[in-house]
Amino acid sequence: MLKSGLYPGIVTHARLKPRRHALRYRIFMLLLDLDELAAADRGLKLFSAGRFNLVGFDPARHGDGSGAPLKAQVERQLSAAGIAHGGPVRILAMPRILGTGFNPLTVYYCHRPDGALSAILYEVNNTFGERHSYLIPAPEPDPRSGSNLEKDRDAPVVKQACEKGFYVSPFMDMDLSYAFRMRPPADEVQVLVDVDDAEGRVLSASFSGRRQALTDANLLRAWLTHPWMTAGVLAAIHWEALFIWVKGEKIRRRPPKPDWPVTVVTPAKIAA
Repeated sequence: MLKSGLYPGIVTHARLKPRRHALRYRIFMLLLDLDELAAADRGLKLFSAGRFNLVGFDPARHGDGSGAPLKAQVERQLSAAGIAHGGPVRILAMPRILGTGFNPLTVYYCHRPDGALSAILYEVNNTFGERHSYLIPAPEPDPRSGSNLEKDRDAPVVKQACEKGFYVSPFMDMDLSYAFRMRPPADEVQVLVDVDDAEGRVLSASFSGRRQALTDANLLRAWLTHPWMTAGVLAAIHWEALFIWVKGEKIRRRPPKPDWPVTVVTPAKIAA
């Protein structure tokens, strides 16, 4: 049975200042175990990896963009950072629909050989064709449970944080910090991101979804019941940006992207 799955759910954004703006959309995301990617490609008619299909995933649009095996790329980053690896790497990502798509945030759940969560890599894309990632070690496993990743809806919330180092939105400053609260994928998945400046909360974003098996029937149902995704995530982002601009929000100048493609966050910077 595939560890990979399908998560229909709700994404929300709530901008709190300087001008309030909120959105809420129904979407679906794929959880892909990178060791299963070839098997999913062979076994499903409506899903392909790196090829056109109703629902797809293109490895060349992630990582360093070379199309080299993503798991090997991630494990090189983990090794360079001194983080345990060798277990599954599973990613939560928005799919490509009919060959098109855009992933504002792809989350890589990286595991030790014993299955415990060792790190989470947050891969961020902006609408200018740039990409940057934040690699954050996971809390150490609780020896009483044997793992820091339970396989039920009561899985513990993983809390992490880092400073913003990559330009994303033209309506957001650079001097901000991210606080992540993650319930790793099991029966349910939750991704919550709070963005703060020196004076408090600026924006909160979240995705919550419930697992379905990765089958052709579920992929077809997800496509039929999420027409917004067919219209395109990138189009929706620009539509929402227009609303923010009309409300009078100023555009921030885009700085050069970071020199290094991955920011490794030290444990001292991780939220308690």
